Amino acid sequence: MNLAEHLNVIGPAIALFVGSGAVLLIGLVSPARAYSFTLTCLSLIVAVVWLAIHHIAGTESIALGGSVRIDAFSNFFSIVIVVATLSIVLATRTWADTLERSIEFYALLLTAAASMTILTQASDLITIFIAIETTSISQFILVAIVKDDKGAEAGLKYLLTGAVAAAVLLYGFVFLFGVSGVVSLDQILNFAESAPEEYRLVLLLSLMFIVAGLGYKMALAPFHGWAPDVYQGAPSAIGSFLSVASKATGFAVALRLIYSGLGGGDFYLATDLSRIFVILAVASMIIGNLGALRQTDAKRLLGYSSIAQAGNIAVGLAALTAGSVSGASAVTFFVATYLFTNLGAFLSVHFIRSKLGSSELTDFAGLIKRSPLVAVVLSISLLSLTGIPPTAGFIAKVYIFNAAITGGDLWLVALVGVAVLNTAISAYYYLRWLRMMWLDEPSEDSVLRPDGWKQTVLVSMMAGILLIGILPNPLINAAKTAVESLV
Repeated sequence: MNLAEHLNVIGPAIALFVGSGAVLLIGLVSPARAYSFTLTCLSLIVAVVWLAIHHIAGTESIALGGSVRIDAFSNFFSIVIVVATLSIVLATRTWADTLERSIEFYALLLTAAASMTILTQASDLITIFIAIETTSISQFILVAIVKDDKGAEAGLKYLLTGAVAAAVLLYGFVFLFGVSGVVSLDQILNFAESAPEEYRLVLLLSLMFIVAGLGYKMALAPFHGWAPDVYQGAPSAIGSFLSVASKATGFAVALRLIYSGLGGGDFYLATDLSRIFVILAVASMIIGNLGALRQTDAKRLLGYSSIAQAGNIAVGLAALTAGSVSGASAVTFFVATYLFTNLGAFLSVHFIRSKLGSSELTDFAGLIKRSPLVAVVLSISLLSLTGIPPTAGFIAKVYIFNAAITGGDLWLVALVGVAVLNTAISAYYYLRWLRMMWLDEPSEDSVLRPDGWKQTVLVSMMAGILLIGILPNPLINAAKTAVESLV
């Protein structure tokens, strides 16, 4: 394999890294912030086109000594990450121009997205850890990009908890390397398939550390403590990035580890791993939904909501480790629908906060009269988060719950029962918010109009939610194809 072929495999990430460097360099010689926005969009467009070419061509290859692997799975999640980043950049341009550090904002977003792209391709423990840390460092700074007390507090909390999570994850990797003697996921799989019973305790311990470290990235309880505070203190644009791109990356790494490193549901510790995910899913749904019931700030409510939604996605992880053939594709499909649903909600909140300087739920009273487009998009997003047809969220929940039930495990059946009950709980605070927008009287009569790019992105998110809800098969088939490349 020559150099050009290696570079082609990681080409989308290189495009984003080069774009990040170009933004910083041009920012040193030109104060015109429009260049930063244009270069950022150009880099993201190049990356997504490159990924689309890989996807259409069905490219599957291993590069850089086996440390990265390009396949339908990595392309699927990378496209989700890059599209989410591009949507955020387009929708928040006006706000970003007001930042004192707008150049750094764009450069850090590109760096984080590039690292996440590498992370979806990573095929050994060293590459996974380095990519996670590169992503995390960028996110720590982005959370505190605005100079205010809440942003600084959120950034510090995210940094401290992230450092602990990184150490825990590294402990898991060290245990796994220590017992197997290899770092490649393929070689770890060979070891796991033939490992004698006396290695059971050490392997289980390593898996618990790894699940805890990745659980932090996915905002699964009890590793969720950072999420509400960080989502509330960080700019809404960064909150949307964390809720979609970061969460998608966490689940992508978990899926690749489970399949490429442990053989999916055939691993002899798969039942133990399934029980762990059942417990994490239940805890996440209960803590997330009960926490959201008491919130009066929209960003903090969405923070707790993201914990509950992570619990819903973890149902699929529990199902696939229990042997369900559709568990992995259900997780992949759910993450893709989450792109449209959560970006629609977060970017709507970002717009209101940028106009009113507050994100209290009372600020959304009578929003249908002040900003009809934003109110409709946010309403559709909340209905999707609840799981009400004909939205993408309804299909995603049906798909992932069905994967758990067909697993034939009593634990999974009980888990689905808990998930359905929690869906009913979540309906209370989602629909309460919706009622305020449509039935309450606004505190002011001024009209709030989003700019052109923001309107385009919001309409695109709403269209995606409804289109997937009505015609889900193309995305379901794409999710199945992505998972088949893992197997």
